[in-house]
Amino acid sequence: MAVEDTPKSIITDDQIPPNPNNEEINNNNNDLEEGEILDEGDDSSATSKPNSAAVHPLENSWTFWFDNPQAKSKQAAWGSSIRPIYTFSTVEEFWSIYNNIHHPSKLAVGADFHCFKHKIEPKWEDPICANGGKWTVQYQKGKSDTSWLYTLLAMIGEQFDHGDEICGAVVNVRNRAEKISIWTKNAANEAAQVSIGKQWKEFLDYNETIGFIFHDDAKKHDRGAKNKYVV
Repeated sequence: MAVEDTPKSIITDDQIPPNPNNEEINNNNNDLEEGEILDEGDDSSATSKPNSAAVHPLENSWTFWFDNPQAKSKQAAWGSSIRPIYTFSTVEEFWSIYNNIHHPSKLAVGADFHCFKHKIEPKWEDPICANGGKWTVQYQKGKSDTSWLYTLLAMIGEQFDHGDEICGAVVNVRNRAEKISIWTKNAANEAAQVSIGKQWKEFLDYNETIGFIFHDDAKKHDRGAKNKYVV
């Protein structure tokens, strides 16, 4: 895959740190309901970090966010149930977290799992996201795990030529499909958006056509929003 071959990649399998807590975490996982994320149980988990030496720092810090379907309701404001889970800034921290959280195929239907640059909230209202948009790929239910990982590696490994345009990525788990989207800052910058879309398809070896939707259009037309760019 392109993710593995790209010279700019800084994340390799031999950098996965041993985790002495795996046995304890796995035991705890057995008690979790399907779709539940292992959590520390309070808001301090948003900034807590695994015990691993900061040997390979990332260019940016990133935060995982989770939107629990059980916390959603039609009466609640959109995005009100999203909460930060972990922030990481090194390769070792990423793998330690990634290896101990549920992947998309194990999340409950209705769940949304995000990975965004630190201090950018995965919401249309965030000032950095407000003028942006998103590219989206779609998979059959339970088939997005590998592409989700490759998307994360490409983002945090700064493999995109216009990586400064990227806010983050989200995977949406639904009844019949799983969708992965990359959110960007400046939707009007067509050259940058098209470059990101083309590179992303290469990293994922994704052969279907994908479209880019402006957040403004998505808010106005909801599911009727049309693609502005296609690759």
